[in-house]
Amino acid sequence: MISSDVIRGYNDTIILYLLLGKASYGYEISKNIRKISQDKYVIKETTLYSAVSRMERNGYIKSYYDVGENGKKRTYYLITDKGKDYYHEKCSEWELTKEVLDKFISKNETAEKEEVNNG
Repeated sequence: MISSDVIRGYNDTIILYLLLGKASYGYEISKNIRKISQDKYVIKETTLYSAVSRMERNGYIKSYYDVGENGKKRTYYLITDKGKDYYHEKCSEWELTKEVLDKFISKNETAEKEEVNNG
């Protein structure tokens, strides 16, 4: 299971990714995160709802009420154009972050030591 500390900065990205395809409600978002991550990341309810509240305040998503398949009234979230732009920014940031971290995370200690010593 992934530590929430490690992934905290990317909760917005994960949620926005799921909203790219269609509007969704909280429990469905949580369920899809768990499914796609193959149970390696389970977002806490408080984390999810604080993220969607923050993203709504920032204009990245909009919420609306609708009746679901079972007749239950739910709050749905929909990504905005500003949210799509933010998602793409976060994806670029991730690529840079990954590039930097890959320089420090190595399975081959010999190659790692050689690079530092020859640096």
